[in-house]
Amino acid sequence: MKFTNAAVIGAGTIGLSWTALFAHHGLTVRVSDPRPDLAEAITDALEMFAPHLGTTAAELASRVQVAADVTEAVRDADVVQENGPENVEFKKDLFATLVKEAPQHALLLSSSSAIPSTAFTGEIDGSRVLIGHPFNPPHLIPLVEVVPGERTSEESVRNAVDFYTFLGRTPVVERKEIPGFVGNRLQNALSREAIYLVEQGVVTPEELDAVITNSLGIRWATVGPFLGSHLGGGPGGYRHMAEHIGKSMKKMWAGLGNPSQSPEEQERLIEAVEQAYGSSTYSELAETRDRKQLAVLHAVEEN
Repeated sequence: MKFTNAAVIGAGTIGLSWTALFAHHGLTVRVSDPRPDLAEAITDALEMFAPHLGTTAAELASRVQVAADVTEAVRDADVVQENGPENVEFKKDLFATLVKEAPQHALLLSSSSAIPSTAFTGEIDGSRVLIGHPFNPPHLIPLVEVVPGERTSEESVRNAVDFYTFLGRTPVVERKEIPGFVGNRLQNALSREAIYLVEQGVVTPEELDAVITNSLGIRWATVGPFLGSHLGGGPGGYRHMAEHIGKSMKKMWAGLGNPSQSPEEQERLIEAVEQAYGSSTYSELAETRDRKQLAVLHAVEEN
């Protein structure tokens, strides 16, 4: 399938990042969002993201158009990337419109981070609808979780994999629909324990971040949990790890934390995070994050 025209529906943080990535790869991009500052938001985003992509904001902007509405955005799209609210009813209404208004060959993809597509396709033709869930920001982070719904065709899955591969992403097709998909479930499991440890006064938010960035973050940037464990078992590999250290690790599962996150605890956590990082603006923190993430990606690519 040839990809020439793309529609981005929803121009929040994720949608704007997709917009920059699509334009960088030569697609004509029409963007639709009811926000009154849409044109300004696109301009600001392209100026911010262009250096990450090794291009100029003007070059990206030459391929980006503001659409008056969803119908105009999708009228000749080969692919549609939806980035609306995490709300089933909203997505039901929107995808009913997309199925009706987009060309018959167009892929209809959702950036939904938790809701499987079967939940919002309802009675419409779901053969072209599936999840293409990125990690923020998608113009930098390679992973895209491709999750077909119950009625998604195999052809649409193949086309989605081809599309994200064309964009230089790393698509992973998930075989079953599960709320939150894989990446966010793993992230939430770690976040739950992180919140618990801070609530219990074991570490501060800043100290917990230091633990991750100086250990697991480095390891997981190069190998995943299973390969990490396989190597951790020495010459005996994962079998040795599972049969020996795995026994004590299993005993720890029952003791993993269950944070209360009462309004009072939540407020204390918010204040602690703000105290740790509030002296910098969002733009400053995001720029530092993106610069470091690019350095990691470049190092991995070179090795």
